[in-house]
Amino acid sequence: MSFDLGRRIAVEAVGALVLCAVVIGSGIMGARLAGGNDAVALLGNTLATAAILYVLITALGPISGAHFNPAVTLVMAMRGDMAKSHAAFYVVAQVAGCVGGAVLAHAMFELPLLQIGGTARVGLARFSSEAVATFALVAGILLTLRARPGAVAATVALTIAAGYWWTSSTSFANPAITLARALSDTFAGIRPADAGGFILAQFVGAGAAMLACKWLYPTRAAHAVSTAAAARSVSNSGV
Repeated sequence: MSFDLGRRIAVEAVGALVLCAVVIGSGIMGARLAGGNDAVALLGNTLATAAILYVLITALGPISGAHFNPAVTLVMAMRGDMAKSHAAFYVVAQVAGCVGGAVLAHAMFELPLLQIGGTARVGLARFSSEAVATFALVAGILLTLRARPGAVAATVALTIAAGYWWTSSTSFANPAITLARALSDTFAGIRPADAGGFILAQFVGAGAAMLACKWLYPTRAAHAVSTAAAARSVSNSGV
Protein backbone atom coordinates (compact mmCIF):
# COMPACT_ATOMS: atom_id res chain seq x y z
CA MET A 1 0.00 0.00 0.00
CA SER A 2 1.27 3.47 -0.90
CA PHE A 3 0.50 6.51 1.25
CA ASP A 4 0.00 10.09 0.10
CA LEU A 5 2.62 12.73 0.84
CA GLY A 6 0.55 14.43 3.53
CA ARG A 7 0.28 11.26 5.58
CA ARG A 8 3.98 10.50 5.17
CA ILE A 9 4.96 14.01 6.28
CA ALA A 10 2.67 13.75 9.30
CA VAL A 11 4.22 10.43 10.26
CA GLU A 12 7.73 11.87 9.98
CA ALA A 13 6.77 14.79 12.23
CA VAL A 14 5.07 12.63 14.86
CA GLY A 15 7.82 10.01 14.80
CA ALA A 16 10.51 12.67 15.18
CA LEU A 17 8.56 14.27 18.04
CA VAL A 18 8.27 10.98 19.94
CA LEU A 19 11.90 10.07 19.28
CA CYS A 20 13.22 13.40 20.53
CA ALA A 21 10.91 13.39 23.54
CA VAL A 22 12.28 9.99 24.51
CA VAL A 23 15.91 11.00 23.96
CA ILE A 24 15.61 14.13 26.11
CA GLY A 25 13.05 12.80 28.57
CA SER A 26 15.03 9.63 29.34
CA GLY A 27 18.14 11.78 29.78
CA ILE A 28 16.32 13.92 32.36
CA MET A 29 14.94 10.89 34.19
CA GLY A 30 18.27 9.10 34.08
CA ALA A 31 20.12 12.08 35.51
CA ARG A 32 17.55 12.48 38.29
CA LEU A 33 17.68 8.84 39.32
CA ALA A 34 21.40 8.24 38.86
CA GLY A 35 22.47 10.38 41.80
CA GLY A 36 25.30 12.01 39.88
CA ASN A 37 26.51 8.80 38.20
CA ASP A 38 26.72 9.78 34.53
CA ALA A 39 27.35 6.19 33.41
CA VAL A 40 24.04 5.04 34.92
CA ALA A 41 22.24 8.04 33.40
CA LEU A 42 23.73 7.31 29.98
CA LEU A 43 22.74 3.66 30.22
CA GLY A 44 19.12 4.60 30.88
CA ASN A 45 19.25 7.12 28.03
CA THR A 46 20.68 4.46 25.72
CA LEU A 47 18.12 1.76 26.47
CA ALA A 48 15.14 4.10 26.11
CA THR A 49 16.40 5.54 22.81
CA ALA A 50 17.13 2.14 21.27
CA ALA A 51 13.77 0.78 22.38
CA ILE A 52 11.72 3.62 20.90
CA LEU A 53 13.70 3.54 17.65
CA TYR A 54 12.82 -0.13 17.20
CA VAL A 55 9.14 0.51 17.90
CA LEU A 56 8.85 3.62 15.71
CA ILE A 57 10.62 2.09 12.70
CA THR A 58 8.66 -1.15 12.95
CA ALA A 59 5.33 0.63 13.28
CA LEU A 60 5.80 3.60 10.96
CA GLY A 61 8.36 2.36 8.44
CA PRO A 62 5.72 0.99 6.05
CA ILE A 63 4.10 4.45 5.86
CA SER A 64 6.93 6.97 5.48
CA GLY A 65 10.09 4.91 5.57
CA ALA A 66 10.60 6.09 9.17
CA HIS A 67 13.59 8.34 8.47
CA PHE A 68 13.12 10.83 11.33
CA ASN A 69 16.56 12.09 10.31
CA PRO A 70 17.50 14.69 7.63
CA ALA A 71 20.80 12.89 6.94
CA VAL A 72 18.94 9.70 6.05
CA THR A 73 16.39 11.61 3.97
CA LEU A 74 19.13 13.43 2.05
CA VAL A 75 20.84 10.17 1.21
CA MET A 76 17.58 8.60 0.03
CA ALA A 77 16.88 11.61 -2.19
CA MET A 78 20.39 11.59 -3.66
CA ARG A 79 20.06 7.87 -4.41
CA GLY A 80 16.82 8.54 -6.26
CA ASP A 81 14.76 6.56 -3.74
CA MET A 82 12.46 9.55 -3.15
CA ALA A 83 11.67 12.82 -4.91
CA LYS A 84 13.86 15.72 -3.84
CA SER A 85 10.79 17.92 -3.38
CA HIS A 86 9.33 15.34 -1.01
CA ALA A 87 12.64 15.20 0.85
CA ALA A 88 12.43 18.92 1.60
CA PHE A 89 9.02 18.43 3.23
CA TYR A 90 10.39 15.48 5.21
CA VAL A 91 13.25 17.56 6.60
CA VAL A 92 10.95 20.40 7.69
CA ALA A 93 8.66 17.88 9.39
CA GLN A 94 11.59 16.17 11.11
CA VAL A 95 13.03 19.40 12.49
CA ALA A 96 9.63 20.66 13.62
CA GLY A 97 8.87 17.30 15.21
CA CYS A 98 12.15 17.18 17.09
CA VAL A 99 11.72 20.71 18.43
CA GLY A 100 8.22 19.75 19.53
CA GLY A 101 9.65 16.66 21.22
CA ALA A 102 12.08 18.80 23.22
CA VAL A 103 9.23 21.03 24.39
CA LEU A 104 7.13 17.98 25.29
CA ALA A 105 9.95 16.41 27.31
CA HIS A 106 10.47 19.64 29.24
CA ALA A 107 6.74 19.91 29.93
CA MET A 108 6.56 16.36 31.27
CA PHE A 109 9.32 17.11 33.77
CA GLU A 110 8.05 20.58 34.73
CA LEU A 111 11.00 22.40 33.20
CA PRO A 112 11.03 25.64 31.16
CA LEU A 113 9.64 24.69 27.78
CA LEU A 114 12.35 26.40 25.70
CA GLN A 115 15.93 26.44 26.90
CA ILE A 116 19.43 26.98 25.60
CA GLY A 117 21.70 23.96 25.78
CA GLY A 118 24.67 24.43 28.07
CA THR A 119 26.58 21.15 27.68
CA ALA A 120 29.88 21.67 25.87
CA ARG A 121 30.46 19.08 23.16
CA VAL A 122 33.34 20.49 21.18
CA GLY A 123 36.61 19.38 19.64
CA LEU A 124 37.88 17.33 16.72
CA ALA A 125 37.37 14.04 18.58
CA ARG A 126 33.66 14.68 19.09
CA PHE A 127 33.10 16.08 15.60
CA SER A 128 34.87 13.13 13.99
CA SER A 129 32.87 10.81 16.24
CA GLU A 130 29.66 12.25 14.79
CA ALA A 131 30.90 11.63 11.25
CA VAL A 132 31.80 8.05 12.14
CA ALA A 133 28.55 7.44 14.02
CA THR A 134 26.44 8.75 11.14
CA PHE A 135 28.49 6.73 8.65
CA ALA A 136 27.78 3.60 10.67
CA LEU A 137 24.07 4.41 10.91
CA VAL A 138 23.51 5.21 7.22
CA ALA A 139 25.71 2.37 5.97
CA GLY A 140 23.88 -0.01 8.29
CA ILE A 141 20.53 1.10 6.90
CA LEU A 142 21.57 0.86 3.25
CA LEU A 143 23.30 -2.49 3.57
CA THR A 144 20.51 -4.01 5.65
CA LEU A 145 17.95 -2.84 3.08
CA ARG A 146 19.85 -4.93 0.53
CA ALA A 147 20.50 -7.95 2.74
CA ARG A 148 17.46 -8.19 5.02
CA PRO A 149 14.93 -5.34 4.80
CA GLY A 150 12.86 -6.61 7.70
CA ALA A 151 15.81 -6.12 10.06
CA VAL A 152 16.24 -2.36 9.52
CA ALA A 153 14.53 -1.47 12.81
CA ALA A 154 16.89 -3.70 14.76
CA THR A 155 19.90 -2.41 12.81
CA VAL A 156 19.12 1.23 13.60
CA ALA A 157 18.28 0.58 17.26
CA LEU A 158 21.43 -1.47 17.86
CA THR A 159 23.71 0.91 15.93
CA ILE A 160 22.54 3.88 17.99
CA ALA A 161 22.75 1.88 21.25
CA ALA A 162 26.34 0.95 20.44
CA GLY A 163 27.14 4.49 19.32
CA TYR A 164 26.16 5.93 22.70
CA TRP A 165 29.07 4.03 24.18
CA TRP A 166 31.78 3.68 21.54
CA THR A 167 31.88 7.30 20.35
CA SER A 168 33.02 10.28 22.40
CA SER A 169 30.03 12.29 21.12
CA THR A 170 27.48 9.67 22.29
CA SER A 171 26.23 9.33 18.70
CA PHE A 172 23.65 12.02 17.99
CA ALA A 173 23.87 11.02 14.29
CA ASN A 174 20.84 13.15 13.40
CA PRO A 175 20.81 16.86 12.45
CA ALA A 176 17.20 17.39 13.56
CA ILE A 177 17.85 15.81 16.96
CA THR A 178 20.99 17.93 17.28
CA LEU A 179 19.06 21.16 16.68
CA ALA A 180 16.42 20.15 19.22
CA ARG A 181 19.00 19.14 21.81
CA ALA A 182 20.54 22.62 21.46
CA LEU A 183 17.23 23.85 22.89
CA SER A 184 17.54 21.70 26.01
CA ASP A 185 19.76 22.51 28.98
CA THR A 186 19.55 18.95 30.29
CA PHE A 187 21.63 15.76 30.34
CA ALA A 188 20.98 15.25 26.62
CA GLY A 189 21.63 18.88 25.62
CA ILE A 190 24.34 20.52 23.56
CA ARG A 191 25.52 24.12 23.32
CA PRO A 192 24.19 25.85 20.19
CA ALA A 193 27.77 26.90 19.41
CA ASP A 194 28.75 23.23 19.10
CA ALA A 195 25.69 22.06 17.18
CA GLY A 196 26.94 23.34 13.81
CA GLY A 197 30.08 21.21 13.96
CA PHE A 198 27.99 18.16 14.84
CA ILE A 199 25.57 18.73 11.97
CA LEU A 200 28.31 19.27 9.40
CA ALA A 201 30.05 16.09 10.55
CA GLN A 202 26.78 14.16 10.36
CA PHE A 203 26.18 15.12 6.75
CA VAL A 204 29.78 14.29 5.86
CA GLY A 205 29.43 10.86 7.45
CA ALA A 206 26.12 10.22 5.69
CA GLY A 207 27.56 11.19 2.30
CA ALA A 208 30.60 8.97 2.83
CA ALA A 209 28.35 6.05 3.73
CA MET A 210 26.28 6.56 0.59
CA LEU A 211 29.38 6.53 -1.61
CA ALA A 212 30.85 3.50 0.14
CA CYS A 213 27.63 1.52 -0.27
CA LYS A 214 27.35 2.60 -3.91
CA TRP A 215 30.83 1.18 -4.48
CA LEU A 216 29.95 -2.05 -2.65
CA TYR A 217 26.65 -2.45 -4.48
CA PRO A 218 26.86 -0.68 -7.87
CA THR A 219 23.67 -0.11 -9.82
CA ARG A 220 22.77 -2.66 -12.45
CA ALA A 221 23.75 -0.27 -15.21
CA ALA A 222 27.13 0.45 -13.67
CA HIS A 223 27.67 -3.23 -13.01
CA ALA A 224 26.86 -4.07 -16.62
CA VAL A 225 29.30 -1.44 -17.90
CA SER A 226 32.10 -2.65 -15.62
CA THR A 227 31.44 -6.28 -16.58
CA ALA A 228 31.54 -5.43 -20.29
CA ALA A 229 34.76 -3.46 -19.84
CA ALA A 230 36.34 -6.37 -18.00
CA ALA A 231 35.28 -8.74 -20.75
CA ARG A 232 36.80 -6.49 -23.42
CA SER A 233 40.02 -6.23 -21.44
CA VAL A 234 40.26 -10.01 -21.21
CA SER A 235 39.49 -10.37 -24.91
CA ASN A 236 42.10 -7.80 -25.94
CA SER A 237 44.75 -9.42 -23.80
CA GLY A 238 44.27 -12.66 -25.65
CA VAL A 239 43.55 -14.69 -22.52
